Amino acid sequence: MDNEKYMNNEQKGLTDTDETKSFADLLAETEIGKDWLQPGQKVEAKIVKITSDWIFLDLGGKSEGYLDRRELNDEDGHIDLKEGDTIRAYFLSSRNNEKLFTTKVGGGEAGRTYLEDAWQNGIPIEGFIEKEIKGGYEVKIAGDMRSFCPYSQMGLKKDETPDDYIGKHLLFNIVEYGEKGRNIILSRKEILKEEEKKHKELLKQSLQEGMTVKGRITSIRKFGAFMDVGGIQGLIPISEIGWSRVSDINEHLSVGQEVEALILKLDWDSDRISLSLKETLADPWDNVDKKYLVGTIHMGRVTSMTKFGAFVSLEAGIDGLLHISKLKADKKVKGSKPFLTIDQSLNVQIEAVDKASKRISLALASGDDDSPGKAKEDEDDYRRYLSKPAKSLGSFQELLKDKFPAKRKE
Repeated sequence: MDNEKYMNNEQKGLTDTDETKSFADLLAETEIGKDWLQPGQKVEAKIVKITSDWIFLDLGGKSEGYLDRRELNDEDGHIDLKEGDTIRAYFLSSRNNEKLFTTKVGGGEAGRTYLEDAWQNGIPIEGFIEKEIKGGYEVKIAGDMRSFCPYSQMGLKKDETPDDYIGKHLLFNIVEYGEKGRNIILSRKEILKEEEKKHKELLKQSLQEGMTVKGRITSIRKFGAFMDVGGIQGLIPISEIGWSRVSDINEHLSVGQEVEALILKLDWDSDRISLSLKETLADPWDNVDKKYLVGTIHMGRVTSMTKFGAFVSLEAGIDGLLHISKLKADKKVKGSKPFLTIDQSLNVQIEAVDKASKRISLALASGDDDSPGKAKEDEDDYRRYLSKPAKSLGSFQELLKDKFPAKRKE
């Protein structure tokens, strides 16, 4: 900006101003009355002009700034921004009343000028991860300057390995700047936290409870499976894997598998997302009253046994109860174990269906030779046999005659 032209405009403004305005009012209208920017100070500014070399920023009021377009260029020299967009930048310096900003300290030789400012003011610096060394990585910054980033400061994710970073250009913060730049230690933690915060705000606007999302399974535990939902980990509890009872999640899911799940609950304060796979599947209970009519007989499998009876699976997600009263002829015998075993197959008869409560009452189908019902029938037959009057066996002499008939006389 032309300093002389700037001063003339200011002087003209003071001359033409209404005499009723106070000096404080006039001062507030000029750039002098505004807060001075400190090196490293972060601002949100609107892009007012994009040229082949520079991006000009509107800082509000009469203040403007600029930054090097090359910072935002992609490999083809294009930028994913347009005039009118808002950008976050860091103030570097002011020369000839022109304010220079940056989104990062670049990796070229020119970046050396700003390394100490970047360290003192928390300005991100671009680095090239050259190789893995003891305890971390060797990172080249500002051309060929060597620096070090420990493993603990790199921000490794659970599904990443150290080799995933070699050869990449990433942003860092300088946490130690010693020996005039000969001993520089870097960290990505704060930058990652800032990125996660921004990403979280975007997710808050796009995710809602009850919607279906796609993601990838990142890890499997005994209690459930973790799924990546737009960069945030969500949990699919074991009870939400499917409609049937799941004992081993690995039989249903694998790490890296792409799945669709329904969002049950969003807890942004705790960064927790509860998901369900089974809610994306058809509920087998929707047609249960049409498929399992009272009195019909079906093959089932014993899945669990309790003191009050046995649960029998009719199909995935549909279990019925064989009450203990249907299993035992002798009420003094407790439990169902003497008659049934886990995974045993048997025929059962539908006694009652409660679709609303998702309950089915079962009875053992008649004619099952191995059933306790059959055992009771056999017992009843035996009792009826004992109740019949016994026939007379006759005298001992008559028995002998039947056994040893007399010889016929010649």
